[in-house]
Amino acid sequence: MSRRAITLLVAGFLVLALGIAGAWLDVPYVVLSPGPTENTIGEVDKKPVISIQDRQTYPTTGALSLVTVSYQGGPRARPDLLTALRGWVDPTSAVVPEESIFPRTQTAEEVEQENTAEMTSSQDNATAAALTELKIDYSMVPAVLSVEKTAPAAGVLKPSDEIRTVDGKPITSVDQVSAGVKARKPGDEIVFGVTRDGRQLDVTVKSIASKQGTAMVGIVMHAKYKFPFKVSISVGDVGGPSAGMMFALGIIDKLTPGALTGGKSVAGTGTITPDGKVGGIGGIAQKMVGAKDSGATIFLTPADNCAEAVKAAPDGLRLVKAETLHGAVQALDAIRSGKGVVPSCSAG
Repeated sequence: MSRRAITLLVAGFLVLALGIAGAWLDVPYVVLSPGPTENTIGEVDKKPVISIQDRQTYPTTGALSLVTVSYQGGPRARPDLLTALRGWVDPTSAVVPEESIFPRTQTAEEVEQENTAEMTSSQDNATAAALTELKIDYSMVPAVLSVEKTAPAAGVLKPSDEIRTVDGKPITSVDQVSAGVKARKPGDEIVFGVTRDGRQLDVTVKSIASKQGTAMVGIVMHAKYKFPFKVSISVGDVGGPSAGMMFALGIIDKLTPGALTGGKSVAGTGTITPDGKVGGIGGIAQKMVGAKDSGATIFLTPADNCAEAVKAAPDGLRLVKAETLHGAVQALDAIRSGKGVVPSCSAG
């Protein structure tokens, strides 16, 4: 064999070896794909997704399904190049930079904790929004959801502490607690007026600097609602706030006679505020594929996601625009009765 042939053979072998090795290299991307759907008026593991105690409920039919996005990747388990390439060519998947899901300012554990907190908050907000829509009274106080083990607040503030004041200023919302802390400088002592086990007391926490340079004490807050009856929501290992609207619709359906869907299979997504505003979410394309695969024919779409949804909607899936919970209920009423205007998504 000539020297030239040997050189070409060796070079070809090296290129192949490098290509194979490179294909198995981890890459800083996350592959998004359609996740499971759950019917909020149905059951998971033979248990109702939504359980309501001490209040009359009504049987219903059809489906009001929440949709999810599954992901491969993250700082602790990055995908290899081949997995990322398969995601790029799969029309039902999306490949996004790792930092869009796991910001560099947060650890993977912090992201998971935040998703869990957001899911808890989403369920409470959904109950509040449903009761607001049905004109059922309830009350709310900002409270501590969790305390970081190594944070200044550890051992001083406790989960379930209801925050009445920050540095003497009355508090009525979670945002006011956050604003009150951030208004101080790192190192300042912050006095929290709290209600704990029925007792009112003042506790002092010395703040530290967050990664953004603002004051922090290391607590996660949530709105602690006091409802006139108990609403429990269980969907297993699902995190984040994007199922809020569908939870609220499921609660309304159970608390009112008849089937809100008219027996149809409806899916949807969107965050919810206690006063019923529907917010945009991520992964809309993957969620619509999951909805279609689950048998849904109608997809309740946050107004902020409409333009993107129109471009990626699977055939046979009707996109209904939802700006508020009240609007979503009205749209379902119009679809069920065949009367009234049903708002639809447009590309503009």
